[in-house]
Amino acid sequence: MSVSDDAFLGGRLMILQPKQGYRAGLDAVMLAAAVDDRQGAPFMLLEAGAGVGTAGLCVARRCPAARVVLVERAPALVKLARENIARNGLAERVSVLEADIANVSQADLSACGISEGAFDCVVANPPYHTEGAGTAASHALKAAAHAMPETGLDDWCRFLARMARPAGAALIVHKTAALPDLMSALDGRFGGLSALPLHPFAGKPAGRVLLSGTKGSRAPFRLEAGLVLHEAENRFTAGAEAVLRLGQSLSVAYGNVRQADAVS
Repeated sequence: MSVSDDAFLGGRLMILQPKQGYRAGLDAVMLAAAVDDRQGAPFMLLEAGAGVGTAGLCVARRCPAARVVLVERAPALVKLARENIARNGLAERVSVLEADIANVSQADLSACGISEGAFDCVVANPPYHTEGAGTAASHALKAAAHAMPETGLDDWCRFLARMARPAGAALIVHKTAALPDLMSALDGRFGGLSALPLHPFAGKPAGRVLLSGTKGSRAPFRLEAGLVLHEAENRFTAGAEAVLRLGQSLSVAYGNVRQADAVS
């Protein structure tokens, strides 16, 4: 398998990933940037369907007190994830569990030194399409990353709820059109849901949404003010640049931009 060596967070993280098939990019970094660093306190984070580990490794790089577990079923991607952990010097805090989220046993978890209900935060970037809908990708890894069974979202959300501790946080990035299905799959598992639209340009419909929730919460749903990713000539906005190049969290990056706008 031919791989590329790609710089993330302005070169603070170097990621090996397949040249052909699914490739991690903006969605994974935005997902990671939405994770609260808990003011430097230790916390445990699980990334479901982690691929080569981009989102989880972005969290580990930004949050030195985070312990991260990556769950991925494709052996080729697991191998790359382990290489990415080692080459970025994160082996003490990041590990990989090779397993399908729909069939993770307690023995699988125990072998990795983890247990159900142990994670302060669980994150995922599930496949965006349903198997059988449209034309499948020609590359096997890309097809698996982009399509899942019709009941797939429920499987993903069930696994996230299984792994999150009481009052633990869940974060999912997905296409905006999937928001109703996502909210349905999270119902009864995570509450206090908050949807943050990601707009490609100002005035354009959001193509992606970051959905967050808290396990066991009964707080009402909130629709947040959206974030704009690009400006003229397809340049990243100041907020997006601070996330993608400087490795800042969404709250810091866009908070600073809004403060600057208010002052000006």
